[in-house]
Amino acid sequence: MSHLTVVICVDHAFVSGGQSKVAIESAVGLKAAGARVIFFSACGPVDERLAAAGVEVVCLGQHDILGNPSRLAAARQGVWNQPAAAALAKTLDELSYDQTIIHVHGWAKALSPAIAKPIQAAGLPAVYTMHEYFLNCPNGGFYNFQKGAVCPLQPMSLACWTTNCDSRNYPFKLWRNARQFVAGHVAHLAETFSDIILLSDLQQKVLATCLPEGAAIHRVTNPVEAEPLGRKPDPAAGDFLFVGRLSAEKGAFLFAEAAKRAGVTPVFVGDGPVAGELRARFPHARLLGWKSPAQARDAMRAARALVFPSLWYETFGLTALEAKAMGAPAIVADGCAAREAVEDGVTGLWFKSGDVDSLASAIRELNNDAVIADMSRKAYDAYWAAPASLERHVRETLAVYEQALTRGAEG
Repeated sequence: MSHLTVVICVDHAFVSGGQSKVAIESAVGLKAAGARVIFFSACGPVDERLAAAGVEVVCLGQHDILGNPSRLAAARQGVWNQPAAAALAKTLDELSYDQTIIHVHGWAKALSPAIAKPIQAAGLPAVYTMHEYFLNCPNGGFYNFQKGAVCPLQPMSLACWTTNCDSRNYPFKLWRNARQFVAGHVAHLAETFSDIILLSDLQQKVLATCLPEGAAIHRVTNPVEAEPLGRKPDPAAGDFLFVGRLSAEKGAFLFAEAAKRAGVTPVFVGDGPVAGELRARFPHARLLGWKSPAQARDAMRAARALVFPSLWYETFGLTALEAKAMGAPAIVADGCAAREAVEDGVTGLWFKSGDVDSLASAIRELNNDAVIADMSRKAYDAYWAAPASLERHVRETLAVYEQALTRGAEG
C-alpha cells in the first residue's frame, strides 16, 4: 500500500508484555513493508528495534499508573491523561491525512481514555486490537480475582459496581469503574474505532454482546518469533514447563499441585507476585526466574511439554503457539483462548479449566514416551504448515487497513 502512514498507539515503548511486544514487532514489520510508521507511547525506554527499523517514535517519558510514585497523580492520569491527548493531537495535526490509519494496541496502563478525543477530531479510520478486555470490562479480564474465577456479571451493572473483583482492593475497583464510566460516557472510546481486531474465537464469543455497533470485526494472527529448527530429536526428554507471569490467575498454583499429584517436577520460567508463595508451598518446584524471549523459546524446545493452566479467558495464548513451533506439545485449560492452538489429543491435550485432577491426569498421559513423541512430531508439523510469522501478521493487518480506508473514502 503506497504512501500509507500508520500511527501505532500503545502504553509502553518497550516489551512489558504481549501487548507491547506485538505493537513493536508490528511496527517494525509494517515499516519493512513500505509504510511510514509513527510509534506513539507514554512510557520508555524505547525498544532499540524501532529506531533501527526507521520507525518514528514519539515517547512521552511518563510513568505508567502502577509505576507512578504519586498515587494521586497516577489516579488522575489513569482516568484522563491530558498531556498524552495533547501530544497525540499535535502528532496527528502534523500529518497529511491521505492514506493514514491510527492503530491502538493499548491505553489502560498509561495513555488513558483521553486519546479518544484527538482520534475523533482527526476523523481518521481507527483500528483497535483487543489484546485484553479493557474496552468493555473495568478490570480488563472478565475475571473475579477475589474468587479466582471467570466473572459472569454485566460490566458496569449495579452488581458489577458492588462486587469487589479487583486484584488489589475494593477502592481500586471503584476507581476502575469510574474510569470505565469516563471511557464510555465522556471519551466514547469504544465508538472511536471503525475497526476492531480480535485474536481468537473465544474472544468473539465472550464479546458477542459488548462490541460497538457499526465497527467492522476482523481477525489478525499475532506474530510468533520462531525458527524452523526441525522436529525435536529427543521429544521424551525434558520437563513439564510453565512460561509466563507467576500469578494466581495464570494457574501457577494449579500446575504446581497437579504436578505434585502426577509425581513430576514442575518447572517455571517467569516471575510475578506469587513467586515467593509458590516457592514456599511447593519446595519441589523449580523456579528459573525471568528469561529473555530467546531463552524462553530454548526452554520450550528442551521441555517435554508446555503447561498453560490459565484460569481466565486470555485473548490468544501466544506461549502455546510458541511451544508448538518448537515441537513441544501443550496441555491447555479448555476455558481459555490458548486451546485454539492445540488440537486435543493430537498436538496436545485440553483439561477441564481449574480442575487439578483433570490437569494431573493430562500430565500423566504425556508422561508416556510414545505418546509425547507422536504429539511432538504432529505439533511441530502442524505449526510449520501454516506458521504465525510476522509476514503473515503484516499481510493480514494491511488487509484490515485497506478495508478501513476504502470504507472511509466511500463514507
